[in-house]
Amino acid sequence: MSDNPLIVQSDLTVLVDVAAPRYTLAREALARFAELVKSPEHIHTYRISPLSIWNACAAGVSAESIVHALTDFARFAVPPHVLAQVHEFAGRYGRVRIERDPASEQGSLLVFTSDALLAEQLCHVKQLAPLLTERVWPNCFRISQQQRGLLKQALIKAGFPAEDVAGYTSGDTLPIALRNTTREGAPFALREYQQHAVQAFHASGAERGGSGVIVLPCGAGKTVVAMGTMAEVQSHTLILTTSVSAVRQWIAELLDKTSLSEDDVAEYGSSTKNVRPVTVTTYQMLTHRTSVDAEFTHLSLFDQFNWGLIVYDEVHLLPAPVFQITSSLQARRRLGLTATLVREDGREEDVFALIGPRKSDVPWKALERDGWIAKAVCTEVRVPLPDDVRMPYAVAEARHKFRIASEHDGKIPVVLNIMARHEREPALIIGMYVDQLKRLAHAINAPLITGSTAQKTRDTLFAQFREGTLPALVVSKVANFAIDLPDAALAIQVSGMFGSRQEEAQRLGRVLRPKKGANQAHFYSLVTADTVEQEFALKRQLFLCEQGYEYVIRDADELQDVNEEQIG
Repeated sequence: MSDNPLIVQSDLTVLVDVAAPRYTLAREALARFAELVKSPEHIHTYRISPLSIWNACAAGVSAESIVHALTDFARFAVPPHVLAQVHEFAGRYGRVRIERDPASEQGSLLVFTSDALLAEQLCHVKQLAPLLTERVWPNCFRISQQQRGLLKQALIKAGFPAEDVAGYTSGDTLPIALRNTTREGAPFALREYQQHAVQAFHASGAERGGSGVIVLPCGAGKTVVAMGTMAEVQSHTLILTTSVSAVRQWIAELLDKTSLSEDDVAEYGSSTKNVRPVTVTTYQMLTHRTSVDAEFTHLSLFDQFNWGLIVYDEVHLLPAPVFQITSSLQARRRLGLTATLVREDGREEDVFALIGPRKSDVPWKALERDGWIAKAVCTEVRVPLPDDVRMPYAVAEARHKFRIASEHDGKIPVVLNIMARHEREPALIIGMYVDQLKRLAHAINAPLITGSTAQKTRDTLFAQFREGTLPALVVSKVANFAIDLPDAALAIQVSGMFGSRQEEAQRLGRVLRPKKGANQAHFYSLVTADTVEQEFALKRQLFLCEQGYEYVIRDADELQDVNEEQIG
């Protein structure tokens, strides 16, 4: 017991001793049903919440296995009420079921509760009462198809997530198969974990399959999982992603690895608005409107075809208007793809209710061990605040301190030092502030890509980087999203969006695609020492610590100096 790493506390937090012999096993078990909230050097803190338990239940983890993990790895006796609370949370999942009404010609649905007492309780919940007006039996209500999403949102907020087995519309048929070889002749097949993810989502077409989220790191093949799902569903598919670059990558992948022809696949964008059996568009396109009060111009795309599957790429970035339309699309199969379920707006419950629960989540370190993603060394470099910036920082208002700490030029020689240490590795320098990135791009003589860079220019630079003719790129937050840069082996983060765990995961993902040879990647994060940026960096690292990555912390003066003339 004394060697065990977990200290389970009565407030549903779990302290984890990272030096304990069984730490790695305990962390992998905890990640299935708890969320990491703090990760200083020696003791990490996890939190057990209703949503974390419900996601575990939806993935097939039983309350008994959760209790066993807590007791097996605990250093001291687990408080009995914690175990009772785990059973209570798990017991709420599925106490409300949504089924299709077989006697209804209008396609209405039946909502069953586990008993009449719960039905009465739900009738008195303010958000649920307007939806549960037609009571068929003491424990059963009838609702319309249009209320399906609204009900699920209200139920999860009331603490009773629905098990939705009402099924899905088939959508228009689309024959699609995966190739055995790519168009260039390379062998192609789903990896074992990708096949498992497809099966977990589709569930052989059963009513319990067809909606949910697949969580995989960048470079592990989320797009391939989507294509495998499309081959199972065999119907018209709408794919939503984050950028025009991502749209074109999706189309290229679909044509390369499936039986689809160019006549089957279309880009729906600002310059071309084609709609075909497989249509790929961006969230920005769907949420476009001419003014704040105007209607969204392109949301009608959801109704232009009888879609059998909607794919939400980078579902952690799903904008509010798409949540709203998704509420009315519960009869469509919905596949969410993401590297992390963490949302900065706290709407994880809405993802669970409207897209679906987590269906598959493979630990990053497990994929690294098997060689499916690159091994990554994560290093935080503490950079001193330059003398000429100390006074402006000291007297700045709180909201300005972060930017001053993040974008000063004291980071430029450190970037040069790091690139000199990894001079043969294709490098991405990633940041948040455009002026800072312009100065960096000048210092290292590399092109800069920001949100205002023309799409044609982006495509050209990305292609040159992939071909190896461009050794380095400086990129703004456009690099947070789905960008295929498979040869990036070095990422240097010079500034970020406050304490965004989501962004940290995405940026590390830029260098995780498998590499030839040692399959090694390096991720550096430059943080100004003894400032608010250092405080936010602790929050950013949470997700990576949860996945088992260790951060090496170095002072900037430990790196080899460069000649100041290089700064320009």
